[in-house]
Amino acid sequence: MPRETMEFDVVIVGAGPSGLSCAIKLAQLAQEKNTNLDICVLEKAAMIGGHSVSGAVIETRALDELLPDWRELKAPVSCEAKQDKFILLSKKHHLRLPTPPQMHNKGNYIISLGMLCSWLGEQAEALGVQVFPGFAGAELLYEGDTVVGVSTGDMGVDKDGKATDRFTEGVDIRAKQVILAEGCHGSLTKQLIIRLELRDPNKPQTYAIGVKELWQVPEEQHQQGLIMHTAGWPLDHATFGGSFLYHWDQNRIEVGFVVGLDYTNPYMDPFQELQRLKTHPYIRPFFENGKRLLYGARALIEGGFQALPKLTFKGGMLIGDAAGFLNAPKIKGNHNAMKTGMLAAETVMANLE
Repeated sequence: MPRETMEFDVVIVGAGPSGLSCAIKLAQLAQEKNTNLDICVLEKAAMIGGHSVSGAVIETRALDELLPDWRELKAPVSCEAKQDKFILLSKKHHLRLPTPPQMHNKGNYIISLGMLCSWLGEQAEALGVQVFPGFAGAELLYEGDTVVGVSTGDMGVDKDGKATDRFTEGVDIRAKQVILAEGCHGSLTKQLIIRLELRDPNKPQTYAIGVKELWQVPEEQHQQGLIMHTAGWPLDHATFGGSFLYHWDQNRIEVGFVVGLDYTNPYMDPFQELQRLKTHPYIRPFFENGKRLLYGARALIEGGFQALPKLTFKGGMLIGDAAGFLNAPKIKGNHNAMKTGMLAAETVMANLE
């Protein structure tokens, strides 16, 4: 029996900052040109923003361009960056170093990426975009070497893949353009890059793992707007990585630890390294008598501009961290993600006309 099929002009896989910015820009362009454009966004998380695990500092340049009235629309972007600190740690001591120029955050904001994506999803839906949370892209649909759609996974199967009484078959979603915005190391993106040979073997991508916690701390230990990054201990000199502490609003601190996945010590555990970091004499006072509210982890793209694959293919393109646009020296990815989504939208609209 053939699977159910849905037809759209554009399907976007991933409701992160790049995918949602692409959808919003497409809808805006369609309105400007007084044309109808059927846009679909697939998101594997049960709710928009549910998999956007990031304590983030955002530059608002792309947001200013995409939605100039974001303040009036009550975007969850309100905690202004006030101070930068760059700290080198030894086991018992610390040394404040000059903050590298590319890491200055004047004019930026400390945010929750999950909350921002949830809000962007609302803006997309208000423009007529169909956003489907809870639907993961299982495989790409091809005609020859042209991508023509996405097949969603079956739901209601047991651990052996057999249908249960709650079984619901997936849907084939076909579109004129397929935009992959899965984020770092997305499954469809990996398959596509290999099948269509989009990556130069001499320009491999590199990755890191980031572990994050959100803490509620006593008011006297909180410095709203403080952005602090550390290097050094607890890592050794041969291991790439470091930490961040972002003093968000309501006496909350976003703390995280990033370790490059080329580390050689098989016994090293990034989560445990974060716990060790919090015992340092300089770091510990921030968390005394505090309470951990949330925690999570995610993979990060670290290769930079020189590791980008070919961004376009017959039937679509790669955007955001699916392509690898995180700016590691700047420790920023959201602005690039949003901007690449917007540029993709302009290209798609020109191609569909």
